Amino acid sequence: MIPRFILALLGLFLSLAAAADQSLQAWIDTALPGTVLRLPAGTYRGPAHITKPLTLESIGKVVIDGGGKGTVLTVKSDHVTIRGLTLRNSGDSHDAIDGGIMAEGSHLLIENNVIEDVLFGISLHQTTDSVVRHNRIRSRPVDSAERGDGLRLWYSTGNRVEDNDIAQIRDITVSNSPRNRYTGNTIRDSRRAFNFLFSHRSIVERNLLEKNSTGIIALNSEGMIIRHNRILHAMDASGAGVALKETSAALVQGNEIVHCAHGIMADSPMNPLNRIVFVDNLIAHNITGIYFYGAKGGHIAINNSFHSNLWPVTIIGDGDPMNDTWWGNSWDNYEGFDLDGDGFGDQAHELRAWADRIWIETPSATFFRNSPILELLDFLEKLAPFSPPSLILRDTAPRMKPLRRYN
Repeated sequence: MIPRFILALLGLFLSLAAAADQSLQAWIDTALPGTVLRLPAGTYRGPAHITKPLTLESIGKVVIDGGGKGTVLTVKSDHVTIRGLTLRNSGDSHDAIDGGIMAEGSHLLIENNVIEDVLFGISLHQTTDSVVRHNRIRSRPVDSAERGDGLRLWYSTGNRVEDNDIAQIRDITVSNSPRNRYTGNTIRDSRRAFNFLFSHRSIVERNLLEKNSTGIIALNSEGMIIRHNRILHAMDASGAGVALKETSAALVQGNEIVHCAHGIMADSPMNPLNRIVFVDNLIAHNITGIYFYGAKGGHIAINNSFHSNLWPVTIIGDGDPMNDTWWGNSWDNYEGFDLDGDGFGDQAHELRAWADRIWIETPSATFFRNSPILELLDFLEKLAPFSPPSLILRDTAPRMKPLRRYN
């Protein structure tokens, strides 16, 4: 029988040898499936692969350095947890999607990690019923088009992305990934905060999206729910707080959309039975509050507050504006009264294109909007119209005050 002190020395020798090696893959290879592998503080070499159920977490500060090659950590198994690590120094290939974590499986948990100096952040490919939360993600300090996505979902469903701190990335790209929930995330200083492609029934709520070129874009994504987000300073020339393209049955509710080139951009629903609904949003200090393009109709706007926008609403396209429903919105340029004191204006609020038709039909004239000459033309058009103005919208019950108070 081998004495206990010999076994203890042997175990100490093996642990010191592993620590001296500092290869993350060596630690993973020695762990049995289902093991909770707690890494001592230090720097470990990557890239590494996990192909079995495993919990990988840190004792102290643990850095996984990819050595500038490939993806730092790749997961191809169910029931894997990655917690409390710092992952950095991935490869540079956009084609190979080099990044911090590439994950494929179900019931994964990726939380409390720092992912920095990587091309892509976290990529979920064919991942289901998993959680990504409380991670700090940064790409590289290069032009936004040269960065990778901070978060990338591809054919993944039933996942939750919660309370992550994401900045200095290209986009968050969600492709062919329906029924995921994105809540409580902060996304700053990037190109597109959220970019949805064919990702139906996604829920985006309680996120702070600040100083991105565009806040949320949804293309061919039916049943979107976008609610209680703060979308600020999306001032790229072609950017928007929320942009919906070929997307039907969307609900945009309770958001604060402030200081954007376009607060909301949308075309009309593809299916005539569906509607795009805007309820209880604050739309303020934007160049254009809402911009509808293409055929008119199919929109419902209720209880929104429009304040200090250069143009509250712009509609470009054919159709009857009465196919849109406007009710109970608050307008800072409403010129009516509330003599009966019910909180609603006594007459409908109508927005018409007077001199605005000049820049609508000749976009280059937009530069002169609010100049003295166009202000004079607008006044003269209203005083003595020399061309019939077109109706943009009619709110049948304009509110005298906003329905809710905003911070």
